[in-house]
Amino acid sequence: MDAILDTIPQLIKDIEQLEDLKEEKENERQALETQNQKLRYRLKFLKEAVTKESNEKSNMDSVNIEDHSLINLHSILISLFSNAIKKAYPTLEDIGQPAVSAGSKFADYQCNASMQICKLLKAKGENVSPNAVAKKVVECLGQCDIIEKVDVSGPGFINIWLSRNKLREILQYVLENKLKPKPLTNPQRVIIDFSSPNVAKEMHVGHLRSTIIGDSLSRVFEFIGHDVLRLNHIGDWGTQFGMLIALLQDKFPDYKTVSPPINDLQEFYKQSKVLFDSDSEFKKRAYDCVVKLQSMSPDHVQAWKLICDVSREEFQKIYKRLNINIIERGESFYQSRMENVVKELENKGFLENDDGRKIMWSPESSIPLTIVKSDGGFTYDTSDMAALKQRIEEEKADRIIYVTDSGQSVHFETLKKCAIHCGILDPSKVLMDFVGFGVVLGEDKKKFKTRSGDTVRLVGLLDEGVKRARDKLVEKGRDKVLTDEELELAETAVAYGCIKYADLCHNRSHDYIFSFDKMLEDKGNTAVYLLYALTRIRSIINNLGTHTQDLNEPISLDHEKEWKLAKTLLRFSEVLSKITEDFCLHHLCEYLYDVATTFNEFYDNCYCIEKNSQTGEIEKVYTGRILLCKITAEYMNTGLTLLGINTVSRM
Repeated sequence: MDAILDTIPQLIKDIEQLEDLKEEKENERQALETQNQKLRYRLKFLKEAVTKESNEKSNMDSVNIEDHSLINLHSILISLFSNAIKKAYPTLEDIGQPAVSAGSKFADYQCNASMQICKLLKAKGENVSPNAVAKKVVECLGQCDIIEKVDVSGPGFINIWLSRNKLREILQYVLENKLKPKPLTNPQRVIIDFSSPNVAKEMHVGHLRSTIIGDSLSRVFEFIGHDVLRLNHIGDWGTQFGMLIALLQDKFPDYKTVSPPINDLQEFYKQSKVLFDSDSEFKKRAYDCVVKLQSMSPDHVQAWKLICDVSREEFQKIYKRLNINIIERGESFYQSRMENVVKELENKGFLENDDGRKIMWSPESSIPLTIVKSDGGFTYDTSDMAALKQRIEEEKADRIIYVTDSGQSVHFETLKKCAIHCGILDPSKVLMDFVGFGVVLGEDKKKFKTRSGDTVRLVGLLDEGVKRARDKLVEKGRDKVLTDEELELAETAVAYGCIKYADLCHNRSHDYIFSFDKMLEDKGNTAVYLLYALTRIRSIINNLGTHTQDLNEPISLDHEKEWKLAKTLLRFSEVLSKITEDFCLHHLCEYLYDVATTFNEFYDNCYCIEKNSQTGEIEKVYTGRILLCKITAEYMNTGLTLLGINTVSRM
């Protein structure tokens, strides 16, 4: 008996561990199911896009560049090989997208679909070699003028050589018309929700990533041709304003006509929170102020407006410095809509009482949304549901993208599931995407703070960036060759460009270490390196003087470094397409770095200008290469602009 009793604690412990394991596995299952749902949804749209493109190109032997210059070579090759595989093996299903990759040692592109086809054939009882499969696919390959030749090597690798004449034609169009996307037949209404600071608080480093990523994504979707609405969902409503107004009544008697500066407001906010939590009399007064504000008492509304105006002014200073365009749409905008959405959810039986709260479940979510608090107030859940409904019904959104920290992923996943459950969101008609990102860390690899442990103010960060950028430029003697105006343009381009690029060049889902020293380096994958590369290219062109009148020869693509540069440039459309699928802007950063390093290879190996060693006068201009320089500048300038980075003529 004692032995049995002795085993009971261990059994209890084992049961608890099993319960914990069960919960952990259930969370993993739900996460996988969510990911699976997203992938199925994306796959549907990708298949539709591929089918559409395949149909357009099934009988195509010529790539049309009359209306745009953003030719996606990768997409064209995938369509051609997809059609060839279907023609060669019409009975095979679920082949998927053939693997076509650039950068092969043996050719310009390579298709490696043969192995997969062999496996599918083997499952059907057919034994055939990958080499034979590859040859059959090549036999069925349609004609296309971007391809010079195709052959099969080794165990079934299909090597693809591109046509220099066709790529020259595409680049010539870019030279004459700049980078010009294909006009969209059905542009989407895309709403991007980003930045989202709180009124009465200064913007800090925590707002940096959402603001930078959201702006760049907006630029990409706008460039492609979508109708983008950039929204700043600011916190400008709720209990905190009752707290703030109650304290202002005590500390700042002129609050009805003059609002205190943002620094004072932030301090008042902290004090009001302490009093709210510790002083029952103050708490009662704060709630009374909330009620009066919500019932639109003129004095309270006036005080609220003044507080919002002060904050808005401070936010706008930051946005102006970072060249961010965004439309404010605060929580107050949704007040009446929140009331309506609560009535709608209640009437349809989607709300249940939970100890005085009104909560909402979805069959697929493990946590509920709190739609109404026990005191009758609304929550972030309420405003987000009302905002989602407004964006779908009033703004006619086709796609809604939320750019916020990864810690919000569960909230937005729950919001999405509940919105689908109650019929507000139909995922077959409107895409809802969560774009999460990691934390900004200090060089100690802990959350980025000041030495005193406070959150880093964004305005202070920008000021420090400008100071360091100027110091770096002066250290290099640039103040001796640039005018005051040019130096100011250069220091702000470098400072803000470095801050943005240091964020965007990392995979957004990862944390990254903020270091001014590293981001201001002029070597490696940094904004300074890219800005210098672009100004170098521009200086080559600007130094031609009167020789620019003779630039009417064909673009030169004969040298291997010229050809490598041309192929690198023409990956631009492929990169943008990838960003619209996974919202990761580091693809564009990596592309621009590849362009810059490939250009340097080209310039080091291919003379563009020959000068007299004695007089420095230009004796010969290699026009075809100068044209390649101009085209490279166009791609780099466009790419940096999409990242929100201002470029300069001189640095």
